[in-house]
Amino acid sequence: MSVDEARKADAETEAAVWDWVGQPKEIFDLDIAGPAGPMTLRVYRPQVESEGPLPVLVYFFGGGFVVGSLDTSEAFCRALSTLASCVVVSVGYRLAPEHPYPAAIDDCYAAVQWVADNASQFGADGGRIAVAGDSNGGTLSAAVSLMARDQDGPRISAQVLIYPAMQFGSATDSMRDNVDPMFFNGHSVPWFWNHYLPDPADGDSPYASPLNATDLSGLPPALMITAEFCPLRDEDEAYADALARAGVPVDCRRYADLPHGFLSMAAVLGTAREALGEIGDFLRLRLN
Repeated sequence: MSVDEARKADAETEAAVWDWVGQPKEIFDLDIAGPAGPMTLRVYRPQVESEGPLPVLVYFFGGGFVVGSLDTSEAFCRALSTLASCVVVSVGYRLAPEHPYPAAIDDCYAAVQWVADNASQFGADGGRIAVAGDSNGGTLSAAVSLMARDQDGPRISAQVLIYPAMQFGSATDSMRDNVDPMFFNGHSVPWFWNHYLPDPADGDSPYASPLNATDLSGLPPALMITAEFCPLRDEDEAYADALARAGVPVDCRRYADLPHGFLSMAAVLGTAREALGEIGDFLRLRLN
């Protein structure tokens, strides 16, 4: 596919608003100053009675750094706001190939910095921040966590990594085995990486490939979600193992018999609803 064709196809598979979970009390967009100009954030406030500010989850949508939008992550953000009883801030970061690496990570880190400094504007606590994302949004969550540690802030309390890409050029068993043309597969992965990285050498950076980081100590507690039939499964589980060896609390959960992207099927798939509930439980534990 061309980039335009891929974006059109992705938009057509956008998950509808799910009726199995309660809806936020309020949703609104706001523009902030990003590294290269205005950047849109979408804020979801849950229907929670609270005497003080609520914790906040900064969410990065998936789409291989090339497709996806605030709209395609709408169902995720609505559900997590309710399930985790927190404010969710979804980030409209720049996409490749028009804006290649490191544009997306620069935007996402700037958004977390802004939320930490300005969360009180929408009833949230900038001292209780988690990051999360699906697919490359999980990659960005891991990279932002590394960047925040390396640059002394903001403090991130938890990271949720949902079947992310963790290493450019990985040649794992799951990458070789998962080539089913009906799903995201081992042939899809290099298509996205090649659009995202202006130079293959950029893939060596831990901010592009978090599995390349030589030091994972001091990172926030992590929840890693993997799927049996996902080409990224092995590199995800390798990253979870590396976090554990570095002394980072990590909960890695592999969902059997499912492909990459299975959470987006929560309207019809009970296992996806259960997984989202477990993400909500993890965030409540780490943010409260």
